[in-house]
Amino acid sequence: MPRPALTRSERQARRDTRRRRARRRRVIAIAVLAALVAAALALAVRAAADEEPAQAAATTAAAEAVTRPDPARSGAPPPTVRGRLGSGKPVTFAFAGDVHFESPIRERLASSPASVLGPVSPLLADADIAMVNLETAVTERGTPAVKAFVFRAPATAFSALRAGGVDVVSVANNHGMDYGAEGLRDTLAAGRRAGMPIVGAGADDERAYAPHRVTVKGQRIAILGATQVLDDNLVSAWTAGPGKPGLASAKDEPRLLRAVREARRTSDTLVVFLHWGLELSSCPMSSQTSLARKLAKAGADVVVGSHAHVPVGGGMLGGTLVSYGLGNFVFYASREATTRSGVLRVTVTGRRVDSYRWRPARISGGIPYPLSDSERAQAIAAWRTLRACTNLRP
Repeated sequence: MPRPALTRSERQARRDTRRRRARRRRVIAIAVLAALVAAALALAVRAAADEEPAQAAATTAAAEAVTRPDPARSGAPPPTVRGRLGSGKPVTFAFAGDVHFESPIRERLASSPASVLGPVSPLLADADIAMVNLETAVTERGTPAVKAFVFRAPATAFSALRAGGVDVVSVANNHGMDYGAEGLRDTLAAGRRAGMPIVGAGADDERAYAPHRVTVKGQRIAILGATQVLDDNLVSAWTAGPGKPGLASAKDEPRLLRAVREARRTSDTLVVFLHWGLELSSCPMSSQTSLARKLAKAGADVVVGSHAHVPVGGGMLGGTLVSYGLGNFVFYASREATTRSGVLRVTVTGRRVDSYRWRPARISGGIPYPLSDSERAQAIAAWRTLRACTNLRP
């Protein structure tokens, strides 16, 4: 039996019902989408609450200029032409400070090398490149230098560092040759056997000032190491020269700056890791601020370092990120100030510093343990206040 025809008012009522249902479905869909977006934003904000976007990402062309030597004068090959952003992909670095393996760390290294950096390894392992200052000779031989403190460690030190997520170390510091040239040769050989790149030392000055080079995400990364801190009576003996093993000395500024300019020519991102500063001082010395300006002008994109055994301020110097002190990392600590530790996380796209943040930790028994919750927030706030005496910008 055929259905009776609907009246005009019934047809209109049905159309209205369908419209209301469609509107209700759209409202529900929008509400669900908004909830998902809000949840994602909340996670992002929480993850990056302590991230400091580098204001220098939009600096002027003059501040971003690269100082390059004239190929006709230097005899060096011409630079490969690439844009400021290199491959255009960001690379994340994790920088931490002083590492040695004296007691009580030595006992932990002997029993389980892989566990030494265990508590803090997540702060290193999630970076593309993680780097520390290795403040010890890695040797069982050699004659100890005549000085107040001498450090050395077995070759398992490199196993501990690799297991903890460290990718490269600098040995350019005031303990790198504690056991003389023989100890330095052992350190370099142990690093090669362990597959651990070492900067800041070598069989001669060319190799001591040479950068570690690696390509990550298409970005050509160059990392140099050098030290401003050497005992006065050891400067000559410890500084690398032609045919002479030793360390890359930042006291010889022209030599260091030449190495930086040469590395700049064929690199997308250039890092200089220094040993510098005054022990227990949370403000940089004039020699540090002066050298930082010269390194930035020579083409360094990131300049970081340690030696003070306490954190020192960091921030932007034009387009260059500078950290004047990373503090202790895996190191014995005899006072509260020297237990303040952490990892500086820096994201760079070619020559552009995108962001950086301090991920704080506290040393206990020579091992850094990441902070959380209110302790973490307080430590980040305290680290930011250190910038006040550096003349650096956020």
